[in-house]
Amino acid sequence: MQKTFSLTDPFGTAPDTPPFTQSVSTGVPWNGYPVLREYTLGQLLDQTVARCGPQDALVYADRDFRLTWFEFSREVDRLAKGLMAMGIRHGEKIALWATNVPHWIILMFAAAKIGAILLPLNINYKKAEIDFALKQSDTENLFVIDGFRDCNYLEILYDLIPELKEQPRGRLRSQRYPCLKRVMFLGPEKHRGMYSLNEVLALAVETPQAEYLARQAACDVNDVVNMQYTSGTTGFPKGVQLTHRNIANDGFWIGACQNLSARDRVCIPVPLFHCFGCVLGVMSCVNHGSTMVLLEKYDPLVVMMSIEREKCTAVYGVPTMYIAILDNPVFSKFDFSSLRTGIMSGSTCPVNRMEQTVERMYMKEITNPYGLTESGPVMTMTRYFEPDLRRKCETIGQALPGVEVAIIDPETQELCPIGVDGEICCRGFNTMKGYYKMPEQTAKCIDERGWLHSGDIGHMDADGYFYITSRLKDLIIRGGENISPREVEDFLTRLPGVQDVQVVGVPSKKYGEQPGAFIIRSPGSELTEADVAAYCKDQISWFKIPKYVHFMDEFPMTASQKIQKYKLRELAHELWPDA
Repeated sequence: MQKTFSLTDPFGTAPDTPPFTQSVSTGVPWNGYPVLREYTLGQLLDQTVARCGPQDALVYADRDFRLTWFEFSREVDRLAKGLMAMGIRHGEKIALWATNVPHWIILMFAAAKIGAILLPLNINYKKAEIDFALKQSDTENLFVIDGFRDCNYLEILYDLIPELKEQPRGRLRSQRYPCLKRVMFLGPEKHRGMYSLNEVLALAVETPQAEYLARQAACDVNDVVNMQYTSGTTGFPKGVQLTHRNIANDGFWIGACQNLSARDRVCIPVPLFHCFGCVLGVMSCVNHGSTMVLLEKYDPLVVMMSIEREKCTAVYGVPTMYIAILDNPVFSKFDFSSLRTGIMSGSTCPVNRMEQTVERMYMKEITNPYGLTESGPVMTMTRYFEPDLRRKCETIGQALPGVEVAIIDPETQELCPIGVDGEICCRGFNTMKGYYKMPEQTAKCIDERGWLHSGDIGHMDADGYFYITSRLKDLIIRGGENISPREVEDFLTRLPGVQDVQVVGVPSKKYGEQPGAFIIRSPGSELTEADVAAYCKDQISWFKIPKYVHFMDEFPMTASQKIQKYKLRELAHELWPDA
């Protein structure tokens, strides 16, 4: 057990537990909270409505949309009954291909209340990707909007499912997708072969209340409620099956680590199709009765306006989002004084940027979680009461209560001693049920002892804080010398003129690999390769100095704003083929 913190004694003045000898830690609860709360998402929502009914639940500051918890719950029930009337059964999947539109979260809880499985789809998917997801998932139902950016979802679906233009709604028989029964449009507009949202809502009157209550009673905390496809940063997309227990409890402790309550208003500009939005964002707020201030898509101006207009106390984002806000030319015109906490996650945050966020955006209680979709998604997190800013940047916090986190030697599978690098693994209530229809891949990810393997290399200190060194695939080995990309990245972020940097291994005939740096210059900077080399000279080990430097305007990103390092490695091979 690690040092025990409490909300009334946040710095752990109680006697310390004995020092760790092996790098494994189980997070402990505080303030009398139980480690596990055995509620389905529907039960959790009902409890929050009972506590916070007249308060704001869901707000879009850029339009006239505002629902109290009472109103939000009524919309959930109406949509859930409409889905039942259409014939959607317990255990059926409901795919959702949409940006953060107002009924996204309503559909999330409507599906949960009737025992269906929400399948959020990446909004950047194109034809081949949506084809794969619909086939592999065996989804029976699909909700869709008209499109996103240059991608017309409706054109793609009519091309893949020509039967939509020929067959009656609700009686779809697709040759390409034999499991697919229904396609619905998440809006009032009518389209051939699809139910509109208004038509689904109107069907609610056909479902008796007794049947609706019976359906809810049949839901179990161990049922799969959410199926997320891995982002594709590495490897082939896999359907991660998450249960009510997984995301309800993970959301509770994520919110507790920020000290969220019904007094908080959380700005959520991250995509809901990703766990960052629908678990770290939505589930944290629903657990603690906090108001969700949503954006349909990320826009730094709308984020700043939403924070000021709604007096948000928290905001979520990845480092690139915060950088875009801090460097915005109209930043000083907005009032951020209501902020106190939030989440910065998704990639490494330079210390100077975290300092700017704390000082200029007043986020003294900002937090940093870590995990992966398969871990529900959070396994470790810094706490709002952590006084050491460097720990918030340089560590990924401590284990969440009820989650075991360990550092395991990739070769021997034994626990590593304190301070020794190994693979970061976890087990507990947050561990996924498995990959959909991929038992072999599941077995590779979750071993026979129940440890979920992250693929990240790191270590734990004597206070139970975890540190990431690199990914197993990211580690650069140059002539037998191991190089941590993160170490070099952290060093280069302190070079004036560097806005952001990513370091990858460049194939080398002589040394196996050489470090290469991809750099985004700060506005107005004229930084050169010679400047980078001069800055590194005599400051870091010679073999860690990037052999190659390439300047870019932006990094390749997933829709959830994670940097796709594998694409940088591919680019490196193209830029320096004769390394």
